[in-house]
Amino acid sequence: MITDPVIRNEWYPVAIAAMVEKGQERLTMLLGEDIRVFLGPNGSAVEKTDGTALAVKIAYGHVWACLGTPGELFAIPEAVQEGRRLVDVGSVRVKCSPLRAVENFLDIAHFPFVHTDILGAEPHTEVYRYQVEIREDVDEVWATKISFYQPQAAKSAEGGIDTDYQYRVPAPTCAVLYKTCPPRPSEMDVIGIFVQPLTEELCDAWPWMALFDDESSMADMIQFQQMIFLQDRSILENQLPRKLPLDPGLEIPTRADMTSIAYRRWLKKRGFTYGAQLVAA
Repeated sequence: MITDPVIRNEWYPVAIAAMVEKGQERLTMLLGEDIRVFLGPNGSAVEKTDGTALAVKIAYGHVWACLGTPGELFAIPEAVQEGRRLVDVGSVRVKCSPLRAVENFLDIAHFPFVHTDILGAEPHTEVYRYQVEIREDVDEVWATKISFYQPQAAKSAEGGIDTDYQYRVPAPTCAVLYKTCPPRPSEMDVIGIFVQPLTEELCDAWPWMALFDDESSMADMIQFQQMIFLQDRSILENQLPRKLPLDPGLEIPTRADMTSIAYRRWLKKRGFTYGAQLVAA
């Protein structure tokens, strides 16, 4: 059992809220402990196998649970913005550290090679200099002023465009991407990845989107995002070491890895070590 309050006191996604509200029970794990997600008399509930009830919150289409004493869940204001379509993509199980899954979401350089002719393509492979900071006032990692050519930036896109990106890491196992919205260039699409740590080397990734897209069907938008993440899965499951090294000397970063470097430094500062490798194997 994980006893570290830094790890236990975080909120983690454990189910799609709409599925639970329909009476669908989910047996799953959180931080190595078996849990049950179900519809109780007062709404969605989560409990351990011994019947201990966990703190529960419904947000962004998901049921969130905490094994310890939770604080506030991070805010995504766009989730209530008029006109946006909220897309619950479902989960993808990945045999990797939950921190590896988040770091992969933050990586721009792999687009042309893993998501070829969708999120990237040769010869457009260079990652231009961008800005990264740990915003102390909100205790989040932010990467801004990112631009990357994408043949199909979203399901709604028609033809390639230079896409503007901003990344935000508001919690150790969650990240949010703001990117150019093809139908509304003045707006930003919002794509989140909420990672449920089953164990230190196994996780469920729950992608979520808040989009301006009046043309695509819900099924098409879900299929598009699932396709992207399934392309990532084979890469994630073959990364070594499986846990995310927090010591910068254990892996050799490049200029494109500035967000990853900041993310690892931030995790180390917070003392969040679940799924992390602290020393060389």
